[in-house]
Amino acid sequence: MHRFANPARFLKIARPLTIWLFWPGLALILIGTGCGLLATPADYLQGQTVRILYIHVPAAWLGMGGWTGIALAALMQLVWRHPLAAIAGRAIAAPGALFTAICLATGSIWGRPTWGTWWEWDGRMTSMLVLLFLYLGYIALAQASARDGQGGVSRVTAIFGLVGAVNIPIINRSVVWWNSLHQGPSITMRGSTIETTLLWPLGLTLLGFSLWFGAIILMRMRAILAQNKVEARMQRLARG
Repeated sequence: MHRFANPARFLKIARPLTIWLFWPGLALILIGTGCGLLATPADYLQGQTVRILYIHVPAAWLGMGGWTGIALAALMQLVWRHPLAAIAGRAIAAPGALFTAICLATGSIWGRPTWGTWWEWDGRMTSMLVLLFLYLGYIALAQASARDGQGGVSRVTAIFGLVGAVNIPIINRSVVWWNSLHQGPSITMRGSTIETTLLWPLGLTLLGFSLWFGAIILMRMRAILAQNKVEARMQRLARG
């Protein structure tokens, strides 16, 4: 990974890769959601509300995946001192928080007709809400680091990102550890409990949103690097 420590070398790869991720991702999102809304039947229990899963599940996946990425970036920053790791963590935080918020919002909308309530303080929903608060805390710490003149995030912010990863397995196993309204795991290594006619568009939206998420991170990393370059130039002019 240190091959890409040089910003110029990273940007040379990131620019075309952003396009390769963004447009195929958007196409898969449109195809998957279109098929999920128009080509699949209603669920025999949940009716038309089941179609929320084509947004809700990818949002939950990327909310957890985003923090996992932050934790990996923090590990690379603290242990291997990779110069772009801090910038990657900072770039992941905002889209990760957005998808976590989308997960909570769509879950609440889904829960109202299914469970008869907008919110329930069960293990899955509470741990996802904690994840959103962790994202907001990380963003605040990262912004403080930027105001102090650091290009990415401070060591304190990186440690926060690493410690916050404890919540990820809690979210994943919450429906197994605690009895709650939220349904159990639908997709596991053993297979899926989702009807096949409803499942295949979900694969398209999962892949599409994941590609889109990667494109957004690359765009944000490029923007942060450009901002750092401008700030460094302004500081040199000020000293001159």
